[in-house]
Amino acid sequence: MFYMLLRHRDVPDINQIDVYQKNGGFDALKKAIKMDTTDVTNEVKAAGLRGRGGAGFPAGVKWSFMDNNNWPHYVVANADESEPGTFKDREIMESNPFQFLEGISIASYAVGANAAYIYLRGEFWEVAHFLDEKIEEMEKAGFLGEKIQGTDYSLKIYTHLGAGAYICGEETALLESMEGKRGQPRVRPPFPPSQGLYNKPTVVNNVETLTSVPYIISNGADGYRKFGTEKSPGTKIFSLSGNVNNPGNYELPLGTTFRELIFTHGGGIPDGKSIKAIMPAGASSSLIVANDEALDTPMDYENVRNVGADLGSASVIVVDDSIGLDWLINKTMSFFEHESCGKCTPCREGAYWMHQLTKRIHAGEGTKEDVELLKDVATQVQGKTLCALGEFSTMAVVSSIERFPEDFEAKV
Repeated sequence: MFYMLLRHRDVPDINQIDVYQKNGGFDALKKAIKMDTTDVTNEVKAAGLRGRGGAGFPAGVKWSFMDNNNWPHYVVANADESEPGTFKDREIMESNPFQFLEGISIASYAVGANAAYIYLRGEFWEVAHFLDEKIEEMEKAGFLGEKIQGTDYSLKIYTHLGAGAYICGEETALLESMEGKRGQPRVRPPFPPSQGLYNKPTVVNNVETLTSVPYIISNGADGYRKFGTEKSPGTKIFSLSGNVNNPGNYELPLGTTFRELIFTHGGGIPDGKSIKAIMPAGASSSLIVANDEALDTPMDYENVRNVGADLGSASVIVVDDSIGLDWLINKTMSFFEHESCGKCTPCREGAYWMHQLTKRIHAGEGTKEDVELLKDVATQVQGKTLCALGEFSTMAVVSSIERFPEDFEAKV
């Protein structure tokens, strides 16, 4: 199996700087800082690298939006990783940290940033300390700090711990938190590339996105496009969990089918049970009916939409036929009610009432009218919230009621 991101599975101890350098480490950074900054951005744009945090927005295009009439510029790595079912970024940071840090350095050079920040969720404090050690090692080796590799370019990278809030995975709430304010989303526009951290132009990219950058610079856009599909190039780390024999992170080309991930790599469903549903994007995902059409669907940003969901961060949760979806959506609504920041009314009130209804239905105390009301509340929330959290909270609710009505009929 080819590893572009999870290279520690091929190269033992690649989280040691000497091992990383012996295996081509920092070659991309050395190449990038001799290039024109626009050429670096254009190479990433030509590679078609799409944001791996969930939205799938082209990274190079985002970099090109930076306002060059407003300085200084910043790069922020989103290492909040708060989506239930997602655990890929932590593995990268712990096991292949230098490739991640090299990606941050190249992105910072491309957009003219001399300071970059890694925003980690509060529970990742051990990872933050580990990254601080790796940053110091890079500085001593001349790959960070003043006049990197004898050039005029200087960069400092800092870690910043949040307080463990799901909402701070949203880029503007993350920036508010970094500024010492309450972690709540900003009204957009303006967007971070024009007014971000401290109202200065800022690129916010996910850990996995930035870790992909060194490969692109070293091998060119064409080398990167050898993997994946035309509109969704490259490899992707799929975090597989739920009712599956071999849960874990699997790095595969975008366009790999659900069937291959779940049955070939994941070892299928335990105890001889049948697969019932798939959540391709963690707790914030719509549920897909796991029929042959869905299982044979390529996992990329376009095709997953054809079966009624989004790929998101590719945190694939498998649901077997022993699970009642009234139980599942009660679990997701418990989470979203707790994590709503409360800034906008539709999400704050909608999440509360959806959870009240799912609790009642799951307890066997609901009625047919409660199921109809639950769906009505969820659809009223959609399209009316300040950020995507409110929208995400409704996805499992609406899709499960529409696609698995028998689960709710049995409870009421």
